[in-house]
Amino acid sequence: MHELVSWGRVRLLGEAGVQAGNDATTPAVKITVLGSGYVGLVAAAGFADAGHQVQCIDIDVARVEKLRRGEVPFFEPGLREVMSRAIRGGRLTFGTEINAGHRASEVYFIAVGTPPLADGSADVSAVYAAAKTIREVAEAPAVVGIKSTVPVGTCDAVQAIVDEGARVPLRVASIPEFLKEGTALADFMKPDRIILGVADGEAERVLRDLYRPLQLSSERILVMDRCSSELSKYAANAMLASRISFMNELSRLCDAIGADIHAIRRAVGSDRRIGPQFLYAGPGFGGSCFPKDVSALAYQARQAGVPLEVVEAAGRANEAQRVYVRDRALSMLGGEVAGKVVAVWGVAFKAETDDVRETPALPLIRALVEKGAEVHIHDPEAADNFVRSYGLPVRCFENEYEAATGADLLVVMTEWRHLRNPDFPRLRTLMRTPNLFDARNIWTTFELGKSGFRYLGVGTRST
Repeated sequence: MHELVSWGRVRLLGEAGVQAGNDATTPAVKITVLGSGYVGLVAAAGFADAGHQVQCIDIDVARVEKLRRGEVPFFEPGLREVMSRAIRGGRLTFGTEINAGHRASEVYFIAVGTPPLADGSADVSAVYAAAKTIREVAEAPAVVGIKSTVPVGTCDAVQAIVDEGARVPLRVASIPEFLKEGTALADFMKPDRIILGVADGEAERVLRDLYRPLQLSSERILVMDRCSSELSKYAANAMLASRISFMNELSRLCDAIGADIHAIRRAVGSDRRIGPQFLYAGPGFGGSCFPKDVSALAYQARQAGVPLEVVEAAGRANEAQRVYVRDRALSMLGGEVAGKVVAVWGVAFKAETDDVRETPALPLIRALVEKGAEVHIHDPEAADNFVRSYGLPVRCFENEYEAATGADLLVVMTEWRHLRNPDFPRLRTLMRTPNLFDARNIWTTFELGKSGFRYLGVGTRST
């Protein structure tokens, strides 16, 4: 998710800090959130919408100015509206510094980035820096909740940091966030579970009070020790990643022997012990969570002398799937790539986001460019991010049909809703060569072979 990758010392407000909104509202709980990425901003906006008084801190001055104007720095459906409402109501403010009023926060949330290091481990330096900032400014007893995804033992290390010279008692808790990009607000407001990793009853009491408005219909809090809470986040993401990789491996077998991955998904998913979720074959998982969390969990397990073979295999299978999809798409050009025009619909790693980190579209587009193809991309939210992030010479199109005009191959990489039922007769007239590669298997029921297309999916019978 869009989290900070570094955190410097945050100064007290007074020299140059400016607030958005006002502090007239009397909150149920006063909260400070360090980090305005996906986790931090959604949490800040969500808690403010629930009636709490929240200040969200970020070291990026330009980012903070945009937030004060109600501008969301990434695409997440519904977030702008909730954030703007909270700003207008005086419940949500932003700054590069913790203001005087929030030095008495009852809860501090650390929601900064933990990016992967070269060896696959998680870089928690920003978490430790944020902990030091809280230690230096806190003027009232508080809970320090770690929402960043962190290795087991991080909470204990943060507790040691805040205990060193703190003026007030600070209780560290692990509160992993299970948001999905594209449905983050709904996931926050109506969570499947709320995990509280605590070391004492007082931290549990404060956090139960804080989360009460988010579980009016039923109790969804799971209380456990901090280490178990930290591991639960990695375990959940690794389990989901493993299901995806398992189906992707099966899809390659289906292509080899002539079976249909859709039929297998229905057969396997109808087993109540398994269920249908995360059983869709495709181009491999991407984004900011699954790849780095699988890597970080595997690294920590190896360091502990207990290698997680299934988790490591899920990572290897994902890389193999990305290569497989790349090569399968290129095969439709018959070995002559130079001078061909290829349209790619969707470059975000999934629909309803503008996140292009670890996007499965990258290996294909990079290979096309290197082999001399002209690449046209269409994505309603992520096209500009893709160009900024990777600097590849591609042409961006607002309209999907303009991107496909003159194409020798059309590849769909992201399952945006408006791409699920395109005007195929129109495409047939616009494209130079009617080759379709469906990396998301969203067009398998259209019998496109009868419409004059050459069609390939992933693990499905070609038509």
